Amino acid sequence: MDPVGLVRRPRGAEEFALSQYTNDRPYVASSLLAVAIGRVLGAALGGRSRERPELAATAIPLEARLPVLPVRGGERLLRALFEPLGYEVHAQRIPLDAGFPEWGDSVYFSVVLRATLRLCELLRHLTVLVPVLDDDKHYWVGDDEIDKLLARGEGWLARHPERDTITERYLKHHRVLTSEALRRLSDDEPTPEEDPERQLREEEELERPLTLDEQRRETVLAVLRRQGVRRVIDVGCGEGKLLRALIRDRTFERVVGMDVSMQSLERAKARLRLDEMNERQRARVELLQGSLVYRDDRLQGFDAACAVEVIEHVDASRLPALEQALFEHPQLPCVIVTTPNAEYNVKFQNLPAGHMRHRDHRFEWTREEFRAWATGVAERRGYGLELEPIGPEDPELGAPTQMGVFTR
Repeated sequence: MDPVGLVRRPRGAEEFALSQYTNDRPYVASSLLAVAIGRVLGAALGGRSRERPELAATAIPLEARLPVLPVRGGERLLRALFEPLGYEVHAQRIPLDAGFPEWGDSVYFSVVLRATLRLCELLRHLTVLVPVLDDDKHYWVGDDEIDKLLARGEGWLARHPERDTITERYLKHHRVLTSEALRRLSDDEPTPEEDPERQLREEEELERPLTLDEQRRETVLAVLRRQGVRRVIDVGCGEGKLLRALIRDRTFERVVGMDVSMQSLERAKARLRLDEMNERQRARVELLQGSLVYRDDRLQGFDAACAVEVIEHVDASRLPALEQALFEHPQLPCVIVTTPNAEYNVKFQNLPAGHMRHRDHRFEWTREEFRAWATGVAERRGYGLELEPIGPEDPELGAPTQMGVFTR
């Protein structure tokens, strides 16, 4: 590591000669404050309270006072960042030196922010926007800062009118990191063929009038509870939506997500905010990289495995390998499989005839095709089988999603 290189600025950058030794960092709201919030108020930042969980989940009137906040961009930028989030902003600019008014104003403001929201939301806004207003960070910025930004910006950053400015400043104007963060936030780039997350969003939007995404998760959770499951693995967990629902239910003592894509696992880690969990909660959760078409000893020891909208992403020629890896070697008491019902596709107005719901789907089965496959697996592997529709049923076409519950 080159300590001089870490702090050296480009030629021409504004900085006085002794800035590495004498500066304002200990006295102003900066990235030092953002780090302190994460370390000292980690539970609050994560939206947790052992004594008052209901209060942590409730929007309450809050006020934040920042007596000395560097605002490189002036009051206009300050308001542009906080007012779209519902804050009442009171800002008073601090003169450079009250004894010498002719010197003019400094870049510092005394700021009061008021809003009704959850405490975790206020803290997340501060940990992102304070360094943005300061337009500097005291530490090295790398790829992990993108995940931190997306995690703390979840639910508000993507639609913020100053999204690009926030992203660029938070990542210290690092062009590569900024482009990657904006790519992950944007609905326009890259092309759908290159972005699996966008493909998933397209599928969800297609099904949105039916709220299939929520119905699938709730149905799977109901089956797991009915089976008395305590230890569950979500195979092909993707970005972690089912995992998040499982973690919220204390019924499940161990929750593991497995996916072949490291990128998906990184997104799941950010969505679940694993770095912000307390030790007890973190001990319940694990993410693993692995393929569902290869034998994996790590699948042993679970009460159930869930493959939610997964098998249709596997080449048909690899289904025997998937069957062996999921049903033969682990000897799991319960396996839940969901997959689209191809017959129902004609009900989706925005889906052209003959197309599948997702660009990566290798096949989509009719009800009879799924029944034949599931029945064969159950007979070959010694499982009982229950087939259950998910979503609104059409008298002729059935439901949009079909589920098989394998038990032994």
